[in-house]
Amino acid sequence: NSCFSAALGSVHVHGLCSTEREREREREREREREGDMAGIEEAYSSILKELGEDVERDGLLKTPLRAAKAMQFLTKGYKETVHLNDAIFDENHEEIVLVRDIELFSLCEHHLVPFFGKVHIAYLPNKKVVGLSKLARIVEVFSRRLQVQERLTSQIAEAITAALEPAGVAVVVEAAHMCMVMRGVQKINASTITSVMLGKFHDDPRLRRETLALINK
Repeated sequence: NSCFSAALGSVHVHGLCSTEREREREREREREREGDMAGIEEAYSSILKELGEDVERDGLLKTPLRAAKAMQFLTKGYKETVHLNDAIFDENHEEIVLVRDIELFSLCEHHLVPFFGKVHIAYLPNKKVVGLSKLARIVEVFSRRLQVQERLTSQIAEAITAALEPAGVAVVVEAAHMCMVMRGVQKINASTITSVMLGKFHDDPRLRRETLALINK
C-alpha cells in the first residue's frame, strides 16, 4: 500500500496520503495542459499543410504536438505573476544593488521568432531589499510572453518599483533579434539596447553614469 508511508513522512488526508494527492493534482494539471494544447497542435498541423508539407510523414508526425508544447513553454509567462512578498526584507543598505547579465529569451510579437540577450537590473533600496534570484524571476515572467523589447524593459522596471518602492530603478536590456538576423535585412551582428531609468536614476546624471559604468565594467 503506497499510503503505508507514514514512516517516510507521508500524511493521510481524507483517505488519501499526501503523496497520492500530489500525484493526482499533477495528473490533473497535465490533463489541463493537454486540453490547452489541442487547439495549438491543430493550428500547427494546418500551418504545415499550408506550407506544402506532408504531416503524415515520419519526421512530422509528432511535430505539431512538439511545437504546441514548445509554444506553451515559451509563453508560460501569461499564466504567471510576480510575487515577491516572501522575499522582501528590511535592510538599511542605501547604495546601488546591481545584478548583471541575467539571460533573456523571448518571442517577438511581430514575427513570432526569438530575441535573446541579457538584462541588467539596478535599484536603490528604500529600507527594503529583495532576494536577488527574484530579479531574475521578474525577467522570466515578462520575457515568456510575446514581446517587444521596449515594453519588456518597462515592465521589468515597473514591477520592481511596485514591489519594492525603491529610491530608483534602472533596467538595461541588450538583445539580438532573429527577425533581423534570419529574415528582412539579415544583419547578423546587429544588437538592440533599451533602457528605463526611474526615480533617482532618472534625475541624477552622476548616479546614472556610475550605474552604466558598473554594467559595462
